[in-house]
Formats: sequence, C-alpha cells, structure tokens
Amino acid sequence: MASLSGLASALESYRGRDRLIRVLGYCCQLVGGVLVEQCPTRSEVGTRLLVVSTQLSHCRTILRLFDDLSMFVYTKQYGLGAQEEDTFVRWVSVLGNLADQLYYPCEHVAWAADARVLHVDSSRWWTLSTAFWALSLLLGVARSLWMLLKLRQRLWSPTVPFTSPLPRGKRRAMEAQMQSEALSLLSNLADLANAVHWLPRGVLWAGRFPPWLVGLMGTISSILSMYQAARAGGQAEATTP
Repeated sequence: MASLSGLASALESYRGRDRLIRVLGYCCQLVGGVLVEQCPTRSEVGTRLLVVSTQLSHCRTILRLFDDLSMFVYTKQYGLGAQEEDTFVRWVSVLGNLADQLYYPCEHVAWAADARVLHVDSSRWWTLSTAFWALSLLLGVARSLWMLLKLRQRLWSPTVPFTSPLPRGKRRAMEAQMQSEALSLLSNLADLANAVHWLPRGVLWAGRFPPWLVGLMGTISSILSMYQAARAGGQAEATTP
C-alpha cells in the first residue's frame, strides 16, 4: 500500500507524470523493437507497442508546450551562476541553461508545423531543437566529468601535512555527490546517444540506431532519472525534522 501511495503521490506532480510517461514510452519502444526485429510471429504486437511509444512521445511534446515559463524563471534565478565557486561549472551551467531555453521554442514551432498550425518546414525545426538538446546534454556530460574529477581529487588525494582529514559527515556527503554526478553522467550519455541518432544523416551515427536500441538508451536514462528523483526525495524526507 505504501508503494501505491508513493506512486499516486508522484503522479500528482507534472514531473512525476512526465518521468512515468517517458519510461513507459521507451520501454514500449524497446520491447516493440525487439519483437518486430527478432520475433516475426509477434511482429504485430511489436508494431502496436511502437505505436503506443510514438503516442506517448507526442503526449510529452504537447505537455512541454507549457515548460517555457518555468525554464525562463529557473534561468533568470541562476543568472550568471555567481553562487558557483568553480568558474568552469558556472559557465557550463549558464550555456546549458541557454541551450535548454532555446530548445523549447524550436520544438514548439516544429510541433506546430507538423500539426499544420504553421506553414513552415518542420524538419528544420526538429533538427534545430535536437541540436540544442544534444548541446545541453554534452555540456551536462562535461560538467559531471569535471565535478567527478574535482571531488575525486579532494577525497583521495594525499592529505596535506599538518592538516586534519575530512570529517566523516563531509566525506559521506562528497561520496553521495559523486554517486549523483556519476548517475547524471550515465543518464546524459544515454540521452546523447539518442540525440545524435535523431540528427541529420551524416553526423556521426545519426539514423543508424534500430528502434530497440533507441528504446534501450531511453529506458536506461529514464530509470536512472527516476532513481535519482526517488533518492533525492528520500534524502529530503530524512533531513526534515
């Protein structure tokens, strides 16, 4: 009952519903792609699952029509990242926020063109939105790699003479941050693989992934994101008096 209550509570929020729709969509694409490619007798079931995956993706696209304002507020609050101690992290985050902010209107125009609301070439706008998404993911990968390197240096470098070792509580907090950055790195890499696949042919491995591999990469990313969200929620509850 507790697990059902937790699921119902998560589904009451927009982010919770989006994470569930995302993982279901990619799981359907993974299973559907495998059935179509490897099981001819189950190809009809696989095709139906791929249709469900496509519709869930469309659902998320429409819901993102309302994400611009929240993204703008976040970008405005972060500003130039004056609160960040590390200069590299600051500017990578600023550029990532800018890429995310530009991604949304490009996707909106592409959606409107597909829906025949606007008379423009949707493929160009889909390519542009995917490029901004890929750039944001690449910056996220760079940020996580840098943070892992800095945290590793602070944790495992030889202790400076005449200085005391890190307190146990601070050491645990840094280890937890390293785990979080590692999960973010893996999630962003999985999404980046798909983002490159959706770019125009001729760009690295663009257009070469079969549906099941796209579903696998998306499922890995989605599960990691859900785990991180659940972990963050558990830590917040643990620190609440």
